[in-house]
Amino acid sequence: MRQKRLLICIWLWTLLNFSFINASSNGLLRVGLRKKQFDIDRLHTAKFVKKEYLYLQNQGLDFLTDDSKTDVVSLKNYLDAQYYGVIGVGTPPQNFTVIFDTGSSNLWVPSSKCYFSIPCYFHSRYHSKLSSSYIENGKSCKITYGSGSISGFFSQDHVQVGDLVVEKQVFIEVIREGSLTFLLAKFDGILGLGFQEISEGGYPPVWNTMAEQGLLKKKVFSFWLNRNPNDTTGGELIFGGYDRKHFTGDHVYVPVSRKGYWQFEMGDFLIGGKSTGYCAERCDAIVDSGTSLLAGPTTVIAQINHAIGAEGIVSIECKEIVEQYGKMILELLNAQTRPEKVCSQIGLCVFDGTSSTSAGIKSVVDEQNMDSSSRNADLFCTACEMAVVWIKNQLRQNQTEELILNYANELCGRLPSPMGESAVDCQQLASMPNVSFTIAGKSFILTPEQYVLKVEQADTSICISGFTAFDIPPPRGPLWILGDVFMGAYHTVFDFKHTKIGFAKSV
Repeated sequence: MRQKRLLICIWLWTLLNFSFINASSNGLLRVGLRKKQFDIDRLHTAKFVKKEYLYLQNQGLDFLTDDSKTDVVSLKNYLDAQYYGVIGVGTPPQNFTVIFDTGSSNLWVPSSKCYFSIPCYFHSRYHSKLSSSYIENGKSCKITYGSGSISGFFSQDHVQVGDLVVEKQVFIEVIREGSLTFLLAKFDGILGLGFQEISEGGYPPVWNTMAEQGLLKKKVFSFWLNRNPNDTTGGELIFGGYDRKHFTGDHVYVPVSRKGYWQFEMGDFLIGGKSTGYCAERCDAIVDSGTSLLAGPTTVIAQINHAIGAEGIVSIECKEIVEQYGKMILELLNAQTRPEKVCSQIGLCVFDGTSSTSAGIKSVVDEQNMDSSSRNADLFCTACEMAVVWIKNQLRQNQTEELILNYANELCGRLPSPMGESAVDCQQLASMPNVSFTIAGKSFILTPEQYVLKVEQADTSICISGFTAFDIPPPRGPLWILGDVFMGAYHTVFDFKHTKIGFAKSV
């Protein structure tokens, strides 16, 4: 009788804790995603955290490393992440709310050994002594994000995702969460879905272990993110396949160009059907479920801000470049000068054969020791390069000299704020243009209703642009990060057997 009662209690516990995660009979593991509303106050808090980070960076206290693995992860700020789910770690499983993040590759949760970090006390913590399947590892590690870092040590245990038990999965027990981000976050940890190449410690991510243990019908997983603000269902992450009711038509597949992140080559980016000129030859892009917005090069985001009437900041350096060198840039481009050489011919940048660098830096100098003249030279070089792209694009549209220079000057007043947030007029949505990404030769359109986020504050609707600036220099950049704004519009399949990504219109 006692055993029967125990079995009933275990059954009820499992039903309550994993009712939104289930494995269907066709071999698909469905993880129901929860969604929190896009919160303007949380966005402002994220803005404060980023401001704090930028201050430390300017004071020479930057904690980013030169490791190429960190150039995207380091800029992540999970405060505005919206989609999350629940997993279990250990035997019996201890529950944790996690973000399923295709932009990183490690699984980490707070540890019971996290004594001196305040954020840990506001989240569930893993107790190794309570798990009969725990295996000690002990190797220390640290992961740096743009708004803080986590540190801890590796351990090994079973990870329960729905009805599936992933045995002996290596994960991180976090003993320090060094940021306000993790104190305020609604999640306990991160379950990374990127490739092993960017995994801290080189350990395989959860999906890789699932495949090795034969737990998946197919070596794919897929995301459907529900963007309906009135629907309580956040979306669905499916391991082993996808559900056709979540999309219409067929997926358009593009190969992964560089394993690590889910990275691929994309073509031109268009505003209102017109090329921005920046990615006409090629840009790289990353699909990142751990990022809420769409992040792209400042040069393009300024054009978007101008087109949708988004607030921006004024760059005096940019305006000076247009005023003093605008006509010269026009003449050089008309003379068929290679765009990447224009600024070096003017004397504002140095062309190294592939890209331009500031003419004010004669050797490789640590940014912490740069003097103000070097920083100013960088600003003028960057402003010149942006002006070249804008002017070249307007020349392609056969605009007059006056209109071209006026347009470039206007864009100098629409540069995205380093803090990321750009407000737009909610009443002007109908007049805003569609934007489109070119992927595998196909056009993927986002309407204003899809790329503008409407949030409520004090019974008032506030509209925020879904675009934010993000600059990575060559050869790794320029780079786009397609976050939840894009993934909400397009059902996404991550095929790790054939290393490709598929997109289809969500329903």
